[in-house]
Amino acid sequence: MKARLTLILLLFSTAVFAQNHNHTFNRKIIFPNVPGYLTLKCDLHIHTVFSDGAVWPDIRVMEAEKDGLDVISLTEHLEYQPHKADIPHPNRNRSYELAQKLVANKPLMLVHGAEITRSMPPGHNNAIFIKDANKLLKDDALEVFREARKQGAFTFWNHPNWLSQRADGVTRLEKLHEQLIDEKLLNGIEVVNGKMYSDEAIAIALEHNLTMIGTSDVHGLIDYEYDIPHGDHRPITMVFAKDRTEDALKEALFAGRTAVWYKNTLIGKEENIAALVMASLKAVPRAYPKDRQVVTVSLQNVSDAAMILKNTSEFNFHGDSDVVTVPAQGKLDIQVKTLKQLDAFDLSFEVMNTVIAPQKHLHIMLSVKPGE
Repeated sequence: MKARLTLILLLFSTAVFAQNHNHTFNRKIIFPNVPGYLTLKCDLHIHTVFSDGAVWPDIRVMEAEKDGLDVISLTEHLEYQPHKADIPHPNRNRSYELAQKLVANKPLMLVHGAEITRSMPPGHNNAIFIKDANKLLKDDALEVFREARKQGAFTFWNHPNWLSQRADGVTRLEKLHEQLIDEKLLNGIEVVNGKMYSDEAIAIALEHNLTMIGTSDVHGLIDYEYDIPHGDHRPITMVFAKDRTEDALKEALFAGRTAVWYKNTLIGKEENIAALVMASLKAVPRAYPKDRQVVTVSLQNVSDAAMILKNTSEFNFHGDSDVVTVPAQGKLDIQVKTLKQLDAFDLSFEVMNTVIAPQKHLHIMLSVKPGE
């Protein structure tokens, strides 16, 4: 009896260990490169105890490595320092300096950033690629943005629909925001922050050519805030850069080559989302069975976003309705009723879990050649 109990416990422990091991391995975020560019996975808005976060900078580095990120920025609040009685640090660069030592000789890129923390307008804004956060400590908000530009910063408006500053949850531009945009002092806008999403921010980005950004704005442990061990993921910005350098990352952000991943939804300008989706999906047909006009097509997905596709082509499916889901890092076999055997045909879909404008989804076409 004791030997049987020992065996049961051993098998249970082995199963639990294997399960935990797989969760750790599978949490790395995977998306393909797009034609002409590398896809850099970024979280450009995170906090540590050096502002109002709950962890030391080394935890942020380790979390990013576990999630397979390419780039992070520790964007501590400049003006809001609730831990200063316990962690006094007149040098606002300290968080970055500590993290910089941790990423040395690692593939993870650390971008120097800070959060300009003001009432509305202009609200909270991040400045990244800065040289010295201390020089951003100025009374006049406009002068802070001008100093950031002198340092070569890329600036973006944080959580513009935050209920603490927008009681109705609607993102809208104030005169100061318009001035910042006119002077090219504001370059991007968060369309996603944490668990907030804004159609109005997407519309503003498209109208004013602002780069779309999505961030976790994490303050506690990333696993707790997003339940990553159970399949959730942090919001990220994918930046399509010419190479894996800070200069290339900066060029891509100013050029607006981004896609946001949030709650399994891909958000961004149409050309960026189209490039990412088309790099992720492939239609691989089998040969027609003899004397039949129904062909099996394998829809294959190499990204971590499960693709929800609504059939908009002229053909119906034999075993599925007009909406199918191609699993992340997986495939789905569909049977297409072509009515006659064709050497080639196209399948068109509306990708329901994409947003390229408010309430507008990406349309794609996949070419199928059963004869090959």
